[in-house]
Amino acid sequence: MITISNLSKQYFGGNQALTDMNLTLPRGEIVGIFGENGAGKTTLMKCVFNFMKYDGTITLDGEPITHKNIETLSFATCEHSFFSHLSPADHRDFYARNFPKFRGKRFDALMTFFELPTDRHIGKFSVGQQNQFEVICALSQGADYIFMDEPFAGNDVFNREDFYKVLLGILEPTETVILSTHLLEEVEHFISRAVLIRKGTILQDVQMSDLEDNGKTLMQFVKESYAYQSDRVSRALDALTEDTQ
Repeated sequence: MITISNLSKQYFGGNQALTDMNLTLPRGEIVGIFGENGAGKTTLMKCVFNFMKYDGTITLDGEPITHKNIETLSFATCEHSFFSHLSPADHRDFYARNFPKFRGKRFDALMTFFELPTDRHIGKFSVGQQNQFEVICALSQGADYIFMDEPFAGNDVFNREDFYKVLLGILEPTETVILSTHLLEEVEHFISRAVLIRKGTILQDVQMSDLEDNGKTLMQFVKESYAYQSDRVSRALDALTEDTQ
């Protein structure tokens, strides 16, 4: 289990990105992390990987996350972590040599699913293809906790829809996926839990089964939680109309 306790992060200049955040991530869940732009989703994930300094504690099965256990975590980031001058075949060899639990069959199957070439340098891929390959590496590393930060940018709706189905089919019961995305309606029936973040704090943490029991969609729940104002568009248009008169 990943346990996040009293996590706070302040950037240079005084911008408070996270404030006293508490969150537990047990094994075997598919967790959606949702929030407005700048809410702190990416910062949260980077803190888990020790990519930046923070206040508070983050532990994995009671131990700090260090070079000794970080191989049990993988990260598919829209900023990309692959070697752009290498090919997928080169990456496959690298992962097989350096990660004892590397899932070679999964890597090959996902490469086939996305129809990606194995011998071309990743730097020559389109943005959508690069994002696909980033996800392939994260899922094939052999990690128990797989973090994905906006992994589907640049991918068409058919690729995304089919990928959700494939992912549900290949995940093992002990694997945990933590997914940050703005595509709420697409992942609603894919995730098991929704965590809403607002201005660096946990606003809501709910099981999707509870929403279903209450007859609510994820979008309805998010709008209620954020006190979404349904008339904001009409008010903006009215203001613009007044300015032109």
